[in-house]
Amino acid sequence: QVQLVESGGGLVQAGGSLRLSCAASRNIFSLNAIRWYRQAPGKQREWVASITSAGSTNYADSVKGRFTISRDNAKNTVYLQMNSLKPEDTADYYCNAGLNWSYDYWGQGTQVTVSS
Repeated sequence: QVQLVESGGGLVQAGGSLRLSCAASRNIFSLNAIRWYRQAPGKQREWVASITSAGSTNYADSVKGRFTISRDNAKNTVYLQMNSLKPEDTADYYCNAGLNWSYDYWGQGTQVTVSS
């Protein structure tokens, strides 16, 4: 089992930055990967970025070059640094973890609002 707690959301103007955190209840090396997803009002949840236990990262095209996923192993925390934010980045952001290749673990989400 793993519990995930997101934080760091808020209201920011377009062009601004936020850093989201996802704190895991266990050693993140024990997880297959941690992924960030987002869900805008009235839209389906979409994948944003991933980092594997080996440190490999991947990004959705819509955020590539603006968002950076990273981790602090000592804190069992994964971050999503979001720069050059756009109004279309407004969404609830969730982290998701894979344990023994089951990606059933989700945090409660953190809200990001980007004003124009």
